[in-house]
Amino acid sequence: MNTDQILSTLHWRYATKQFDASKKITASEWNALEQTLVLSPSSYGLQPWKFIVVETAAIREKLKAASWKQTQVTDASHYVVLTFKETITEEDVKKFIKATADARGMNPEALAQYQGMITGDLVNGPRSQVIETWSQRQSYIAMGFVMFAAAALKIDTCPMEGLDPNAYDEILGIKGSGYKTVAAVALGYRHSADKYAQAKKVRYSTEEIIKHV
Repeated sequence: MNTDQILSTLHWRYATKQFDASKKITASEWNALEQTLVLSPSSYGLQPWKFIVVETAAIREKLKAASWKQTQVTDASHYVVLTFKETITEEDVKKFIKATADARGMNPEALAQYQGMITGDLVNGPRSQVIETWSQRQSYIAMGFVMFAAAALKIDTCPMEGLDPNAYDEILGIKGSGYKTVAAVALGYRHSADKYAQAKKVRYSTEEIIKHV
């Protein structure tokens, strides 16, 4: 993808308000989008998230009711709920260090300094007091990645924050699991009747929002 294609893709993308419920994402494209979520970056590489792909129509109807009755929840081809890890423990850090060592053919002891850095920051340091906020931010990185990947495939998306996180947790059965809902993404294809598809994109000028120092 060259620079012109990147900018063209970004101009094409918009927060789709009305999806065509008859159009579905293909299995191969969906696999690529799922892998985009898996491959999304996170601070320290810790991946403090889970992504729930809601396929059951009855559950989607319940989530719609907990989303101000927005039709994207039920009409989109796929609906992904982004959740974040409530706490980060020493065991979480050890698990990640072991996974890193296994993936790279290393002795975990060689990563002891890195393990200590993460633990000192997220488990025992000042950031442990705001770990939910930190964890939520990581999930938003994944949201951005999957939305751009979808746009590159000419698949529409709508980021969803207009929802009741507590109700989502209850409906999805994750209350008390250690993970909480933060947002969601609807993915599919725009309906021909969606007036926002032709609306001019509103952005402040480059000079106003970017500063070179």
